[in-house]
Amino acid sequence: MPDKIKMKQYLVLLSLTGILFFSCKSTTQDNADESKTRTPVTITHPENGSLTDAVELNATSAFLLKTPIKSDINGYLEKVNVHPGQKVSKGQELFTIRSKEAEHLGNTISRLDSTFKFNGRITVKSPSNGYITQLTFSPGDYVQDGETIATISDLSSLVFLLDIPYELTPYIHLNTHPEIILPDGRHLQGTLESALPSVDAVSQTQSYKILIGENADIPENLIARVNFVKYTRNDVISLPKEAVLTNESQDEWWIMKMTDSVTAVKIPIKKGLETADRVEIIDPQLKITDKILLTGNYGLPDKANVTIENKK
Repeated sequence: MPDKIKMKQYLVLLSLTGILFFSCKSTTQDNADESKTRTPVTITHPENGSLTDAVELNATSAFLLKTPIKSDINGYLEKVNVHPGQKVSKGQELFTIRSKEAEHLGNTISRLDSTFKFNGRITVKSPSNGYITQLTFSPGDYVQDGETIATISDLSSLVFLLDIPYELTPYIHLNTHPEIILPDGRHLQGTLESALPSVDAVSQTQSYKILIGENADIPENLIARVNFVKYTRNDVISLPKEAVLTNESQDEWWIMKMTDSVTAVKIPIKKGLETADRVEIIDPQLKITDKILLTGNYGLPDKANVTIENKK
């Protein structure tokens, strides 16, 4: 009889052990399945700083002053010391002209009086620093008094002409010293000056002069980029654009915010100023310690299960 009782107790204990084992295994399996269904995400934090809203405009280099070099006499070009595109300095000798009278009388006068040094040559010098942009005669050509021999683009008149849409003219005061970005990567600091007194009839843009240094060594008709500032706001809370989500009609915006280590909830927001890569968050008031989903946030439901891969 005692042996039968012991046998029953043993069977009961064995059953309880089996139930406990399978229960623990099921719980472990459930936890593993739950871990597999979590969406991998990365997070970011709100930043407190300044935001600048700017539009990119084109500016074209131009010489506003082009000086014609004219002949003072009727004669023949003996020497041409320059070529098109050459950079010249103020006072540099450009041409030598032998007068028409010297061509016919010079030798006769020299034979009559060898001490009388008559050659009838006139030297033409550059009136400014610049480039030879036009050359219309060659050595030996006959030129008349007042005829244009060449044209110099004055370096001191080199500017960039910035075409500004007329609706942006109220923001001119924010752009008194715009930065000019050249195609070769160089950055120049300019000074925005007066506007030309006309507006393009088609594009409704007005050209403003941007002064630069004379030593910039820039060719004419070079197209550069200028970031034209519209607004600047300081002490604002912002997030990267990737962290802000919207619906198809783009009339609602929200973010996914971590409430604990594995749960992200949907938070509707009111946005403000936008730049190329950041968005101002006006409402709700975020803290710089908040964890906001940066990637993996698209299509997540409210109270989504996530796993953080790395922190940004």
